[in-house]
Amino acid sequence: MKILLLEDNTKLSQTISKRLALKGYKVDSFSDGQKAYDSISNGYNCFLLDINVPNIDGIKILKKIRDYYTEVPIIIISSTVELDIIKEAYDYGCNDYLKKPFFIDELEIKIEKLCKITNTIIMFDQNYYFDFKSSLLKIEDQEVRLTKKERLLLNLFVTKKNEVITYVAIENYVWEGNFVTLESIRSLIRRLRKILIKDYIHTVVDTGYIFKI
Repeated sequence: MKILLLEDNTKLSQTISKRLALKGYKVDSFSDGQKAYDSISNGYNCFLLDINVPNIDGIKILKKIRDYYTEVPIIIISSTVELDIIKEAYDYGCNDYLKKPFFIDELEIKIEKLCKITNTIIMFDQNYYFDFKSSLLKIEDQEVRLTKKERLLLNLFVTKKNEVITYVAIENYVWEGNFVTLESIRSLIRRLRKILIKDYIHTVVDTGYIFKI
């Protein structure tokens, strides 16, 4: 899972990043609002935002994120107690709010709950599983190493299992916001289907795909 962290307290940012890295998550951390703002489209499936940061505040970044991602979880981490600001954050699509100071365990629980990941191993059935931490796919006692894009696509599918994943969502996450043709997406889907053997990936006509497990 790829997470964007915006936090201008260096010590707190490092603590959060190290803790989440131990869970196998990839964390891009920013202390400057403008730099975080410019990176929104780089394929994240979770956002952790402080409000009072240099150049562009977290609320404006929250609004911009919702232009790219309608469903990706956004957690506000802030020391503010101003109800108007907290209400504004929820009005613009914040999923949860964590007031500083907080325990890192509490943040970790919220991330796992919102992203529907309760552990690093996702079982497809008795003989298939995918380990987020090692990015290892195991199929009937055979370990399969995936390419970067295959791994990112499978990450996206198992994070949003049994939900429709649009072409745009795949472009944003797997290609990190860079332009990609529909044929390239379909080619990657074909490769992953061949690896998985079983028919987990279903096409949603003119929309995208759904990973049914």
